[in-house]
Amino acid sequence: MKLGEIIKELLEQHDITQKQLAESLDMSPSALGNYIQCRREPDYHTLICIADFFHVTTDFLLDHSAASTLTHDEELLIHLFRSLSQEQREFYLEQGKIFIRQNAKKESSASGDAHRNNSKVS
Repeated sequence: MKLGEIIKELLEQHDITQKQLAESLDMSPSALGNYIQCRREPDYHTLICIADFFHVTTDFLLDHSAASTLTHDEELLIHLFRSLSQEQREFYLEQGKIFIRQNAKKESSASGDAHRNNSKVS
């Protein structure tokens, strides 16, 4: 993903406008618009300010994972989790556990069906 796409995604997730972000970072909306449209790239200081605002790393903004084994989607999940209240985090974790149990049941059922089908053939 490009930096502009990532910033746009973060704006949507945090339900703020480009203008609001530009004001918070003390920059012109047109400068921010250029970053989002990939016409220009921010300097290091601005990149750090954007990362700090959204509580993400600059690596996340740059979609750089060479030092990490996490994919961009995995880093996004971490970011989303850290943005939640404690109560929401607990709920999020419980939902994840439900998905894991459902997947295990599906896999168990599928392997059982395959075993039964193989037994019928023999």
